[in-house]
Formats: sequence, C-alpha cells, structure tokens
Amino acid sequence: MAHKFGKAYVVGVGMTKFTKPNGLTDYPELGREATVKALLDAGITYDDVQQAIVGYCYGDSTCGQRVLYQLGMTQIPIINVNNNCSTGSTAIFMARQLVEAGIIDCALALGFEKMKSGSLSSHFSDRTNPLDFTVRMLSETRGLVNAPVAAQIFGNAGIEYCEKYGATPEHMAKIAEKNHRHSSKNPYSQFRDIYTLEEIKFSSKVFGPLTKLQCCPTSDGSAAAVIASEKFVREHYLQDQAIEIVAQSLATDSHLLLEKSSIELAGADMTRRASEEVFSKAGITPLNVQVVELHDCFSANELITYDALGLSNPGEAHKLIDSGDVSYGGKYVINPSGGLISKGHPLGATGLAQCSELVWQLRGWCGDRQVPNV
Repeated sequence: MAHKFGKAYVVGVGMTKFTKPNGLTDYPELGREATVKALLDAGITYDDVQQAIVGYCYGDSTCGQRVLYQLGMTQIPIINVNNNCSTGSTAIFMARQLVEAGIIDCALALGFEKMKSGSLSSHFSDRTNPLDFTVRMLSETRGLVNAPVAAQIFGNAGIEYCEKYGATPEHMAKIAEKNHRHSSKNPYSQFRDIYTLEEIKFSSKVFGPLTKLQCCPTSDGSAAAVIASEKFVREHYLQDQAIEIVAQSLATDSHLLLEKSSIELAGADMTRRASEEVFSKAGITPLNVQVVELHDCFSANELITYDALGLSNPGEAHKLIDSGDVSYGGKYVINPSGGLISKGHPLGATGLAQCSELVWQLRGWCGDRQVPNV
C-alpha cells in the first residue's frame, strides 16, 4: 500500500544581504543571522526544530553544527549537504520530505557560503574531478579555450540556441539588463546598480556572447527556511503566513548529457524532467504562474531555461523576451529579486534565497518589487 504523505509548509524565512567576498564576516555569523530571522518570522524558537538540514559547498565537515550550536545544543540530527549550485534547494527538498512523510513536524533548512573572489575552481588536484565527463564533452563539442569552464558550458548553450532558433546575443544582454534593474529594489542584493543595454553588451568579455554583467558573481551570504507540517501550523496559529509547498522536484542528468549538444550539456533535460514533475503534481501549467525565481548563473542559462520550464514554446525563448513577458507588465515576472546575476550566488544559500523571495511574493510583502496578483 502506498504511503499517504501529508502537507509541508514554509512558515518562516530569513536571509542576510549577499555581499562580495571580503573576509569580514565568517560563516557562523552569516548562518546565525539567517536562522534567527527565519525563526523570528515563524514565531518559534530553536527548541521547536526537530531536525536541521544545512547546505554549503566551501567548508570543512560539520560546519552546520558549528553554526547551529550557537542557538542551542538540543541534540537534534544536523545533516550537512553539498550539492553544488542546488545545495540550498536540496536542503529544502530533504526537510520537506521529512515533514511530508510524518517523521517530524518541524525542520530547519539552512544554507550559507563564504567564498573566494574570482571564478569557481576545483579544490582537489589529486582525485577525479566530478565534472570530468562534462569537460570532456565540452572539449569534443566546441572545444576548450582559456576562459572559465562554467562560462564556456553555459555560453556555448546560448550560442547553440542562437544558431538553432534565431535568438541573438542581444537577447541574453536583455536578460541581464532586466535582472540588474530588478535588483535595484531588493535590499538583500549584492549589486543594486541599473545598467543600460549598451553597458551590459560592452562590459568586459568573459566568453562568447557573455560579458561580465551577464555572469553571476561569487558571494558571501546565508538564507534559511522553517518547514512545518499542517499540524504544526495549526498548533502555532501560523495559517495566515504559511505557504504550502504544493510540489517540488529534484532531478539529475539524462543520457542527453552525452549527445554533443551544448544546450543539453548545460542541463536542459533535467530541468525539463523537474518541470514536468512539479506541474503534473501541482495540477497546473506554466500559464498559471505569475512569478519565477530562476537560476540565472549566466544570462544564457536563463534563456535556455525558459524553454525547459515550458514558459515558452520550444525554440521561442527569445520571443518571450521580445514581447516583454519576462518582467513587470508581462505574462511572467522572472527573477524579481535580481536573480543570481545581480543578487549574488553564495552556492549553499541560493536556493533558500529564491524560496525566501517566493514566500515574500506570495505573502504580498515585497513592497515596490511586489508582483501583482500572485
């Protein structure tokens, strides 16, 4: 007999301002700030938390314990996770599963990162790089050059999309212009400057069509969410602020990763899989969505992800941009927070920061960046 799952709700969120890595604030302070804000938002204490899932990519083992022991040594399970750019979302995924399965009633999902300036690089030279197949396919499809590998992976995806469907580098620049403009209204964003399209296009070149202002920065920061059961929501009178997690999916690559397509090498098929799963489970279509927080590590990834999420017809992501349907007044508002490009990208915190923004949007708490009728 199939297990009947309960519901899971986000009842509290909190985050720090994302900042340029500067060494001034360490991860214990970042994590504490985000956690305290999430607990205060939920109106509970750390004693109410039954398990914690803590995500980060750069740090020694058990950094989660080091952060949360500041709030109490309550002997709960604290599970540390590292899942690259999806680390924060993975923390939510695991916390939600615990609550939906009825194992616990209240979980904390926390993510943080204290990063170094510059492009991401491997920290271990004495063992197999987990991206070795990806790098090999990158080399075999369009070749490796002297540029950041991540920028080549996603930049090549943008190039292929332009070649196949008629998009142009200007469409990618327009995505970055939009996200920088959106971030000007987000006090948590690392960058809040507004740039013209020309400034975006002619900022320093990183790779292919990607300029510096179309690439996310490295960042220090933290974000947290309290995930609770329906029973917990009722007992703590949180109905007016609880946001139900109607559907969530976590997916990995398919065989298309090996098909010598730059779009597939950037992960388009796992995005399709996750999108299909959540829309099916939620019983809605992309047409029912008003606001999207999307992983725009590079403007090219936002372009190809419009397709993969079903926000546009296949091959027509650039038409969504041309019609104005990616910002206020259009069909969708995509990345009202400013996205990774301008808000910043502390890997462990990113998914939880996206969760925070969506919770605030659904509560109607976003002030002058509020999307209407969410």
